Amino acid sequence: MSKGTHEVKELKLVGGVVCLDFANTVNHRRGEEYEEVLHNYDDLVVWSEHAGLLTKRQTETLLLRASWKSAEAERAYARAIELREGLYRTFSALSRGHPVDPDDLARLNAVLSAALGHLGLEPQEGGFVWEWHGVDEVLDLPAWIVARSAAELLSSNRLPYVRECAGDNCGWLFLDVSRNHSRRWCDMADCGNRAKVRRHYVRKRSPTAAKG
Repeated sequence: MSKGTHEVKELKLVGGVVCLDFANTVNHRRGEEYEEVLHNYDDLVVWSEHAGLLTKRQTETLLLRASWKSAEAERAYARAIELREGLYRTFSALSRGHPVDPDDLARLNAVLSAALGHLGLEPQEGGFVWEWHGVDEVLDLPAWIVARSAAELLSSNRLPYVRECAGDNCGWLFLDVSRNHSRRWCDMADCGNRAKVRRHYVRKRSPTAAKG
């Protein structure tokens, strides 16, 4: 695993939806300090367990398979990152009222085409649930789960509430479930607090504040 595995396990999950949390596995998207969080396939799997996509058993199975199918794991990682960047562009554009790039939508549909054949309905008390079948050793499983999450969000009435953090250089995405849908920050403890401190600093330095 990469040296950043510990950081992967501690990455905040503020998106409110799996696909947005996955898009947020890059820090400082809009700034010069762009920072990749997922450096390899192992990081992808560890993050997926951290985010609740995979069980501990699934995580162990995929890490073991990746250890003796390293070339396949590298390709699965590359596909997942390609999907992530397309999802970021898609939801970032929609949050600003811009059209979606057809190539990004086609990429998502291609992943869905591979994934959905492994989904089926299973009975549970009072109804039915979707369950994955025959996927425990499929290296693309994390990307498949993310793609399903993205498809559900894109086709839901929650889509208008996707936001991009207003923090300087941040670029993280989140679902605004605040009462009046006016949330601006991915996390008040981070970007929100920095903006508050900056406003306070500007007020103290302004001529009006000095005269007061």
